Amino acid sequence: MAFSGWPEEALDFYDGLTADNSKTYWTANRAVYDELVLGPMAELVDELGAEFGDTKIFRPYRDVRFSPDKTPYKTHIGAMVGSGYVQLSAHGLAAGDGMYVMAPDQLDRYRRAVASDRTGPELEQVIATVEKAGIGVSGRDTLKSAPRGYPADHPRIGLLRYKGLVAWQEWPPAAWLGTAEAKDRVVTFLRTTRPLSEWLADQVGPSMAPARAR
Repeated sequence: MAFSGWPEEALDFYDGLTADNSKTYWTANRAVYDELVLGPMAELVDELGAEFGDTKIFRPYRDVRFSPDKTPYKTHIGAMVGSGYVQLSAHGLAAGDGMYVMAPDQLDRYRRAVASDRTGPELEQVIATVEKAGIGVSGRDTLKSAPRGYPADHPRIGLLRYKGLVAWQEWPPAAWLGTAEAKDRVVTFLRTTRPLSEWLADQVGPSMAPARAR
């Protein structure tokens, strides 16, 4: 089936899960999740994949092993679409793109590219264009001072202090969420932020560090 949005019952499901994050609630409402939450997300990412790359829908279960919060279920559904991310919750629809977490070798390449007089201004221009479209761009886990080896008065010190770089946009619930317009908004977001993801892919790329054994 073609993607046609999420019905209001999908948001009601997450309202209920937020109020009662228990196996009892989940079991009683699993059919609602499968049909009205997961089903539309699967249709959406299937349609987006051809243009934006590989897709993956995240599991609804939280990893509580190292968290003081032992509630078992996520109060949103999220999916990767290429380098982008799509999320639905009781608060509405959201989309992101970029690199939320950088491994040490990625962070080193990112800072070198930001500091460069060639690639640094390119990133500034990309961010300005994305922000002009009404999409926020921000860093993750920002350092309070300049990273080691970089001057505190560097013209792009703000960008140098970031440990991640992400574009993010949220849309509160409205009638359009139950229509194909929801896909249109995500497509517009991913096309608008594509220059940012391309800059990160070209200048930072994947981590080269060997994977740790599990």
